[in-house]
Amino acid sequence: MRKLASIRKISKVLLHSNAEKLGIYIIEGWQVIDQKDRYKEGDTIIYCEIDSFLPVKPEFEFLRKTSYRKMGVLEGFRLRTIRLRGELSQGLIIPIEVLNNHDHYAVGEDVSEHLDIIKYEPPIPEHLSGEVLGPFPGYIPKTDEERVQNLDYEDLKAHTYYVTEKLDGSSCTIFLTDGHFGVCSRNLELKETDGNSYWGVARRMNLEEILKKTGRNLALQGELIGFRIQANIYQVNHTEFRMFKVYDIDQKKYFTIPEMYQFGAMYNIPVVPLIDSEYVLPTDIEAVLKYAEGPSLLNEKAGREGIVLFAATNPTAHFKVISNSFLEGED
Repeated sequence: MRKLASIRKISKVLLHSNAEKLGIYIIEGWQVIDQKDRYKEGDTIIYCEIDSFLPVKPEFEFLRKTSYRKMGVLEGFRLRTIRLRGELSQGLIIPIEVLNNHDHYAVGEDVSEHLDIIKYEPPIPEHLSGEVLGPFPGYIPKTDEERVQNLDYEDLKAHTYYVTEKLDGSSCTIFLTDGHFGVCSRNLELKETDGNSYWGVARRMNLEEILKKTGRNLALQGELIGFRIQANIYQVNHTEFRMFKVYDIDQKKYFTIPEMYQFGAMYNIPVVPLIDSEYVLPTDIEAVLKYAEGPSLLNEKAGREGIVLFAATNPTAHFKVISNSFLEGED
């Protein structure tokens, strides 16, 4: 589970280049703008990540003008990537003293539930929501990758990586297990109904027949992009499935990245663009964040959402780096 609000330490304090009363606070790989001298290096605080949905409470009312949102019947404040007087700010720092018995909390501990903080989920268009068949299958891992800012960057530098483009779409899992063919959104298995984009793509690509042909229990995971999905920055005039992972259900492990691309080529299944196959992480995290910027390989006129990195020799080491330019443009 993603730790939306967690106990962290201030890694570094910097001067704001364009505001005397503001300071820049670094929390591991994240940067937050707040009042100058409010915190010092080494202070223990609560850090709330971008995409946190904070409840309507007096202490968060200062966010109303910029961050107020509705999510279904809920009202609250969504934290986004913004610029304050020209400097990037991502998330929110809350004094740890708001927690009862705050001395009992360890660094890294998740306190989202204590603060009634949940993840912001944008409204799902009707053609993507569909009718629910059941929960996402428990025997298939969900697809969300951890952000590089939340990992130990020095440990990550021990590996060489495959780098793929992260596409701006809707997560989709299509699977076959013991004769049961299923189609899922990020969190749910969906019924086959007219007009549902997930099922429409699965049928148009003959994915049930392809999976049966393999003779294996497999899950294909990828991104649905194109017409009426997000902002369709790729200018695709139809709905398209781009695979980024293949999971062997019986073996309980993912294909390697070369195996996934070979599988896509064998069965004519489009895959996400491969940017590099021998990438070495740069010295600091700021450099890899800059590397995530750039044009999409699917549409050079659009900036890419980011990148996903998979260690060549360690299947458990993989993470995403989201473009800050892309995050600034999110609504």
